[in-house]
Amino acid sequence: MILGFVALVALIIPFGGASGGAINLYPPWKGERNPAAEKGVVFGAKDIDNVPDFHGNPMDAKLVIFAGGNYFFALDELVAAFEELQPKVRGRIFYETIPPGIIARQLEKKNTITLGNLTLSIQPDVVQAGKEQIKELAAKGLVKGAPVEFIKNQLAIMTKKGNPLGIGSLADLGKPGIRLVNPNPETEGIARKIQEALRNAGGEELVVEIYENKVKRGEAFITQIHHRQTPLWIMLDKADAGVVWLSEVKFQEIIGHPLESVTIEEANNEEGIESAALATDAMNPQTAKEWLKFIKSETARSVLEKYGMQSPE
Repeated sequence: MILGFVALVALIIPFGGASGGAINLYPPWKGERNPAAEKGVVFGAKDIDNVPDFHGNPMDAKLVIFAGGNYFFALDELVAAFEELQPKVRGRIFYETIPPGIIARQLEKKNTITLGNLTLSIQPDVVQAGKEQIKELAAKGLVKGAPVEFIKNQLAIMTKKGNPLGIGSLADLGKPGIRLVNPNPETEGIARKIQEALRNAGGEELVVEIYENKVKRGEAFITQIHHRQTPLWIMLDKADAGVVWLSEVKFQEIIGHPLESVTIEEANNEEGIESAALATDAMNPQTAKEWLKFIKSETARSVLEKYGMQSPE
């Protein structure tokens, strides 16, 4: 039996606060829970054996969700709220929060994914990703039915608290010496939105500077698991800033991490729409349909709005 995954992620590193002393710093998945009813043996080690993007127990799950990772913090609350409304699935939900490009590859590989020495084959009931990606998955026959659009989000720049480098715009990110975290265009839908915003702000020259020249000079780093690496790398002083969804900065501020957002001017900013659809060959189609209704409910909307996300309607 595959036990529910538990992430043991407490990390203490030197990070100067207002007093200049070291503070306790938790990686950016602080506060998430394991929704499995039976946890089994807890086994893990910070920074080496933890699986923060896989939640619960896939064995005999009554609802399996493959979701893009950009709102992992809200999904945890949504699952908890859904369990309150649907007691029959309490402790029986398994969900992933990984980059949408990786989700697409997993679906195409018969729902199979490998993490180190562990390989999982899991049939999803619901798939959640960007609006355009859900359309692509539907065209390939991997999801079916009318998609549900449930999140509208916009971009923001994440920096260290106090914005010590005085970053005020997307154009500033192209300045020499400013180190960046860039989402991977091969796996992250947000990367396309970021490049569109950069193009709005400074043309193709700015896109090339940030996504090619800075990478070659070692001033920009490409992510593998974007929505957790950006805040962590900034707090570890590997980078100074990164473009993320606004909700991601809101979450970091809510949990008290030393990060803040820089607003992107409206003329240059880009919006993203998150959609969900019933997975082809879903094992629990009725529960999946109940979930698709739930994510459009007032309860779900209140969770999303807390983090700066809006309804597309």
